[in-house]
Amino acid sequence: MMKSVLTLVAPPDRHPLSDAVTTVLLQRLHQVGATTGDIAWLQEEIACDIPFDNLPVDQAQQLVAATLAELPIDFHVQPAANRRKKLLLSDMDSTILTNETLDDIADIAGLKDEIAAITARAMAGELDFTQALIERVAMLADLSETALAKAFDRIGYSAGGATLVATMRRHGAYTALVSGGFKYFTSRVAGKIGFDLDLANDLEISEGRLTGRLQGPILDPDGKLSALIRLSDEHGLTPADATTVGDGSNDIPMLRAAGLGVAYRGKPIVRQAVACQVNHTDLTTLLYFQGYHHTDFIVAGDRA
Repeated sequence: MMKSVLTLVAPPDRHPLSDAVTTVLLQRLHQVGATTGDIAWLQEEIACDIPFDNLPVDQAQQLVAATLAELPIDFHVQPAANRRKKLLLSDMDSTILTNETLDDIADIAGLKDEIAAITARAMAGELDFTQALIERVAMLADLSETALAKAFDRIGYSAGGATLVATMRRHGAYTALVSGGFKYFTSRVAGKIGFDLDLANDLEISEGRLTGRLQGPILDPDGKLSALIRLSDEHGLTPADATTVGDGSNDIPMLRAAGLGVAYRGKPIVRQAVACQVNHTDLTTLLYFQGYHHTDFIVAGDRA
């Protein structure tokens, strides 16, 4: 068995993997001294593994990135050992969901522009996450809690998320939805998608209205990292045994600490910080990166 593996995944409706693409990659790998094994198709023309030896993973990563720069193909280079992870921690907003739920609440409150601008800056790493969250929640003071139900009715689920969770659970992994957003949404989304656990911030509500405050400790970037460490320990694992996925700056610590940390359509600051990225395909790509064949997938509806 070769020590390293390159996984390629293409959108099925845009640019199926062709022999030309794989041939060029094999040639480039051979030119820098790598030895390669047979291509293993995880799904014909959609996803494949190329095993290789005699080339450091980081050097292979740079070579592949340069070769595929103009193509809508997601890829990951990693050691072949311990690919299949036993723990999944996922962000919620703009990851499992297509929405930013706080922005949806703000829209219902007539404050979308002001709050969405703060959200964008916080997720881009331009503002302190905790302070930005406190500031945005304060702007919602006296809003009826019925706005939360209206916002929940608007949510959309990212393609492949339910299949990712169902497949990893079927194969023995523990799954957690870990969000800097709100428990009102994570508890419902976790139930619909099938996560084992959800962690998030709690909005304080009094007499049917938001007070503009949070109750309990705030789940900030360090809180996400702490959740990864704690859940790993509780399940007799290490962060190297985990997959994490998210899009915002508050996800960076848990993405960088995990064995497989994936920036899913990440903000620029996240793409700069995290080498493993999914920019063109859906969340099932995290399964291909772990070596799952498409016949292993437990296909679940992405709108439960």
